Amino acid sequence: MKNFMSLVAVLFFTISSFAQTQWKVDPYHSSLNFNISHSGISIVNGKFQEYTGNLTTDGEALTDANFDFNVKVNSIDTSVENRDNHLRSTDFFDVEKFPNMTFKGSKILATGKPNEYLLYGKLTIKDVTKDVIFDVHYGGTVTSDKGQKLGLKATTTINRFDYNINYDPAAAGVGKDVNIVAHLQFAKQ
Repeated sequence: MKNFMSLVAVLFFTISSFAQTQWKVDPYHSSLNFNISHSGISIVNGKFQEYTGNLTTDGEALTDANFDFNVKVNSIDTSVENRDNHLRSTDFFDVEKFPNMTFKGSKILATGKPNEYLLYGKLTIKDVTKDVIFDVHYGGTVTSDKGQKLGLKATTTINRFDYNINYDPAAAGVGKDVNIVAHLQFAKQ
């Protein structure tokens, strides 16, 4: 009986391993964007140009998906070189000491609305890791001669002070809330 149970456990593990689908973010069809208020009267937009991301799903279902993301902070781009250099400095991201920003998903839950999910996980910026929740819109999948693709849009808002980005502590010039919008296309591996 013990051998039979061991065989069943191995068989279950093997079958569940085959059911998992691996996806890799396609940077040519994705963007990682942010915006923040400036002087309380306007918005500054920016993006990160270099990042990698992986998604593991159970078939095509997003529930029980595993998601991780790594961003090269030095790739920040607000279309103003002097501002980008300041953002890379110790006043903001301190990219020499903290070159990467990471997100590791812990669970994803359906909201009850079609194609809408909540993605829970840990976001690490500089030396701080915090729980965050992304609102996720599942765009679906498509298959072409280039393989199968999966599309997502993920949004959240974080407080930059929570991550030791303390420049302008009164938030008079640079707002405290950062809106993150990721448009992601994944390629099936």
